[in-house]
Amino acid sequence: MPLLHVDNITRSFGSTRALSGACFSIERGEIVALMGANGAGKSTLVKIVSGVLAADAGAISLNGLSFSPKTPSEAAKAGVVTVHQSTDLVGAAGLTVADALLLHRFAEGSTPFFLSRASVRREALAMLDAAGFSLPLDRDFGDLTAADRQLVAIARALANRAELLILDEPTASLSAEECRRLFDILLGLKAQGLAILYISHRTTDLEAVADRALVMRGGRIVGSFNRPIDFSSAIETMIGRRLEAARPDARPATGSAIFEMHGIRLLPSSKPFDLTLHEGEVVAITGVLGAGKSRLLSSIFGIRDMADGAMQLDGKPYRPKSPAEAIVAGVAMAAEDRHRSSLMPAAWPGNSLAATISLPHLAKWYPSGLLFGGREQREAEQAISRLGIKAAGPLASIWSLSGGNQQKTVIARWEAEPSRLLLLDEPFQGVDVGARHDIIQAIRARTDRATLIATSDPEEAYEVADRILTIEHHSLLPDLIDDASSSSRQELSA
Repeated sequence: MPLLHVDNITRSFGSTRALSGACFSIERGEIVALMGANGAGKSTLVKIVSGVLAADAGAISLNGLSFSPKTPSEAAKAGVVTVHQSTDLVGAAGLTVADALLLHRFAEGSTPFFLSRASVRREALAMLDAAGFSLPLDRDFGDLTAADRQLVAIARALANRAELLILDEPTASLSAEECRRLFDILLGLKAQGLAILYISHRTTDLEAVADRALVMRGGRIVGSFNRPIDFSSAIETMIGRRLEAARPDARPATGSAIFEMHGIRLLPSSKPFDLTLHEGEVVAITGVLGAGKSRLLSSIFGIRDMADGAMQLDGKPYRPKSPAEAIVAGVAMAAEDRHRSSLMPAAWPGNSLAATISLPHLAKWYPSGLLFGGREQREAEQAISRLGIKAAGPLASIWSLSGGNQQKTVIARWEAEPSRLLLLDEPFQGVDVGARHDIIQAIRARTDRATLIATSDPEEAYEVADRILTIEHHSLLPDLIDDASSSSRQELSA
């Protein structure tokens, strides 16, 4: 009898079907990897198992008994504990590490009424010793690195005496040494009979610990791969096509060098790397959350400082102190969260499709400060036609558009003026398949610039890029993946 059995689980959000009959089992003493592209249904499935969401249909059993937790706390009491990728809810500034480790006990009222600081430290130290971690118990939780916060979350979960531990990208913010230590701990827990559901895109993680890999696509489990796991086949199953067919028009980097980076360190502790982008080339950077994708793009755009290194744009030194300087030099960027970074609030003037496109170009288009001549509307009309934006017209509110059409408008903003380097951070988030195809076509149609894209989704990287580069621990890996070469596919999913 399996420890956990999920049978034909479905879940919809309005007209969107997130899960379409998901089925799988996990045995005691087994580490099962859960793979899938963004939107495959992984998060929804985990939220149902951990008590965050209820299923519309289907059944779950734990130890042979019906299991339908109403809250994460109820799931944890039954033996199912989830450690999420985000550590925002693990603790808070003002609490010590010892306090954060015991926070769940304080909340449940399972600690004695009177507690001394010494007893809190003793219990917290025992939790860390059991997990194999070493953390400063008296340090303010708010001062911890993301890696140390993750260790607090994992140690606290292990102290719950879980039967099933669900880990969502647990190594995203950990160093190589911390990863190895975590793997040793997980293998030890497996030997003790603990079952682990491990969610990750990093095949190095899965190779180290997973007994099986389950692949999700379209809200259901579409493949199961036993150890030794064939990750090339698993990724092909995940994206629904052969890797060689995913990018039929990949182009060699034959154009002149537009942008160069030499000896770049994003952080003082990260390894230096070089990068060259050529005219007409689309390069994707892929990696897990916290690996440094967004920091790299924002550093190029003048939002953040780099620790070391030099950049050149068209053979000239380039080091913008602000996004305004970057734009003047010929560098454009669409940031990850378009709602916060690219769209005017709905209640403000200038929230139309046309105004969204013109916003960063107003000084150039209207040097006198007077808005006249209708250029905004002309550019918007051309964008609607060129990108297939579904809108009532140029003056339609940007907030009346779907997510995909909003993103098309953001892309159109940077198509309206020539640029030498276009930076796109997660450009396909919240974008349906049809809109994604239109955006990819628009990106690849431009051969007068270089485009650098950050994406955590392997499918997106294969569909859009001529070359793919993996980033880990704020440093680009030395070998680029070109034409989806089979020898490098495992690095892509890292």
